[in-house]
Amino acid sequence: MVVSNGRTREVESMNETKESKYIQQHLANERTFLAWIRTAIAIIGIGFLTTSLHYNSLEGGAVQDRIAVAISAISLIIGLVIIIGSTVNYYRTRKHINTQTFVSADAFIKMMAIVATVVLIFVTVYFFTLN
Repeated sequence: MVVSNGRTREVESMNETKESKYIQQHLANERTFLAWIRTAIAIIGIGFLTTSLHYNSLEGGAVQDRIAVAISAISLIIGLVIIIGSTVNYYRTRKHINTQTFVSADAFIKMMAIVATVVLIFVTVYFFTLN
């Protein structure tokens, strides 16, 4: 706001963008995106850790070998899907914030809960099949 000659007038900054009106929401969206990326890295790491521990141990047979490789492959695929999905979700949320039409990502959250459960089941089956 600028006051000149006793009158008040509104002055808009030339550099103001549509996104600058929703800075906090955009920063929260970025933090959420980075949290999904960390989650993807952790899931991929769980797959590699399980496989690495399996092949470095003296125990294990053909069934355990297949389960360990399956855990690694599934974890890698799930991690890549999370990275792609979180990127799509980030840009969709960004657009919805700017157009003020934001709706929470209910389906994405449910899908990720199912994915995490599948990985946990595979790791549990692997550990219970060890002799």
